[in-house]
Amino acid sequence: MDSKELKLRAQKSLAENKKFFSKLKLSKPKYLDEVMQDIHAEVFEEVDCLQCANCCKTTSPIFYQKDIERLAGHFRIKPSEFIDNYLHLDEDNDYVLNQAPCPFLGADNYCNVYEDRPTACKEYPHTNRKRFYQLLDLTLKNTAVCPAVYEMVERLKIKAATNSFK
Repeated sequence: MDSKELKLRAQKSLAENKKFFSKLKLSKPKYLDEVMQDIHAEVFEEVDCLQCANCCKTTSPIFYQKDIERLAGHFRIKPSEFIDNYLHLDEDNDYVLNQAPCPFLGADNYCNVYEDRPTACKEYPHTNRKRFYQLLDLTLKNTAVCPAVYEMVERLKIKAATNSFK
């Protein structure tokens, strides 16, 4: 699914997904983490991020101080130089990339700083984390960025509708 089709599908299911996630936030199903981790593993057996890389092409991770220091070391420059060259503070006062796509994304969709990439990149799309109900807003946003997240949410809705949260 290309990024235009994904955005369209995500927009089409936005109201339904918001309603579904509101219920999940309130009920905090006992088995949500386990179910979501299973779905995450299933979907990533089918999805190849290197075929897409939409996250790297359209969004910026937050860069924490440790990320900045690690990447500055990678490039053998001072952290302040790394910030000057690649980052700016956003409206939330977080360091983010100056540009999209990510300047470290190669033409082959491989990350040129993979071993030193930001923590947010390592954890993306955050769908296999504990206390998943706390990440529902971020997950909803990511349905328009990541085809894998979109698919995970669709499968989660099916499991919830068939009461298979066990």
